[in-house]
Amino acid sequence: MDHHPDHRPSVDLLESTHPFPGAYTIKAIGIAEGGFERRVVDAAAAQLPSASDLDYSVRATRKGRHVAVTLHVTVQNAEQVRAIYAALQAVDGLTLLL
Repeated sequence: MDHHPDHRPSVDLLESTHPFPGAYTIKAIGIAEGGFERRVVDAAAAQLPSASDLDYSVRATRKGRHVAVTLHVTVQNAEQVRAIYAALQAVDGLTLLL
């Protein structure tokens, strides 16, 4: 069985460090080509009940090879945060998820 490690924060950790429902911030860094920004935003939005639950900002690295997409999401519970992380981990071009 091919099992990939789960790098998402645990439900217990999330519930002990964040109030739910509430705001949560996730940063996805990836290769600045091929629509990376749009794929990140779409992947996160697909896990939310409303587009208004997502705001984001984008910053390119100094040399412009990578882009950091900072997602500001309104989430109802820790499982929703874990679902967003799982969706983002599958995005092509992702190099780091914070």
